[in-house]
Amino acid sequence: MTPTLTPRRERWLLFTLAGIQFTHILDFMIMMPLGPQFTALFGISNAQFGLLVSAYTLSAGVSGLMASTYIDRFSRKQLLLTMYPLFGLATLACGLAPDYVWLMVARVGAGLFGGVLSALAQTIVADVVPFERRGRAMSVVMTSFSVSTVAGVPLGLFLAAQLNWHAPFFGIALLVGLLSLGAWKTLPRLDAHLHHPERTSVWRGIGQVLSEVNHLKAFGVSGLMMFAGFTVIPYITIYLQSNAGMLTDEVPWIYLCGGLATLLSARYFGRLTDRVGKVQVFQRLALLLVLPLMATTLSQGLPLWGLLLISTLLFTVMSGRMIPGMAMVSSAVEPRLRGTFMTLNSAVQSASMGLAALVGGLIIGRDAQGQLSFYWLAGLLGVCASLLSAWLAGRLRLHGASVPPKSTA
Repeated sequence: MTPTLTPRRERWLLFTLAGIQFTHILDFMIMMPLGPQFTALFGISNAQFGLLVSAYTLSAGVSGLMASTYIDRFSRKQLLLTMYPLFGLATLACGLAPDYVWLMVARVGAGLFGGVLSALAQTIVADVVPFERRGRAMSVVMTSFSVSTVAGVPLGLFLAAQLNWHAPFFGIALLVGLLSLGAWKTLPRLDAHLHHPERTSVWRGIGQVLSEVNHLKAFGVSGLMMFAGFTVIPYITIYLQSNAGMLTDEVPWIYLCGGLATLLSARYFGRLTDRVGKVQVFQRLALLLVLPLMATTLSQGLPLWGLLLISTLLFTVMSGRMIPGMAMVSSAVEPRLRGTFMTLNSAVQSASMGLAALVGGLIIGRDAQGQLSFYWLAGLLGVCASLLSAWLAGRLRLHGASVPPKSTA
């Protein structure tokens, strides 16, 4: 039976999950604004930096695939309290890495342990919060993206500037330790799925997930949703500094403004998702994403306020799109298979991000002046993925919806 929590206990649960997501997202995001430092310090190319970013997401994808064989065999709380501290230790190893090779190894380790965290958080929300309020609940957890950009990334960049690039990873590892204690105190047992009357064997459950066409469509939406942004996002800081003339001490403003905007807009998108419909809101935001995505890759020559306007809109729309997107995808599966489904979905998302960063790095070049070239082409590829995700979302069937979703794309 699904646990019924008091409103106060549910809020604490959501805030705890948001904190865990915050460290997980920040650990990934802090790599991107440090791109110029890594390329200069290690003497690496754009493609090699893309591989450094992808090492985390690709290993997270592998971890997600492996986790699909055991995630529904354990209590959600027990699994979270095992994987999360191990993720913290891997992040600590990133801070201790002396060179490019060891940093790559540590990033792979962080991805292996962190790859299951997003799936666990989203699964817990879908297990505990009823369908009618799931959009708002997802918006609380997804504010972790906003907080990581508005506070986490600027603070990480400040530590890197004042100390060195190792410092942000030490800070994240410390925060993981504190949040692990908080999760141990606040999370309920979360083991109702272990007593489901229709519980199936591991491989039978995976087979049931993969044999359902609706699940494959949901995986397609998830993969395209992540691919759309990550052909461009890992290289934003490099482009803005090398092509648009942004100074190093101006870079934190991108994340401060973008994070603040997403923090303020997240609850609005959550309410809109529950009121208008998950599919409809997702489709509109996926179409809207086309504008800031392409504008980001063509912003050379704009003043600082113009660069901040475009980047803020990009962060707002991308973050807003994730709220109906994940509420929609998590509702595409029946509860007894949700853990396996969400873990496989996390693997698809991680693999898509890693593939997008790799493809973006291969497309983007540098001219004789050291500026990025063909960045717009990476943006165009992201636009195509976003449009495809909007089309495919209209073909999903959602469990718990009173009326079948209608496509507006």
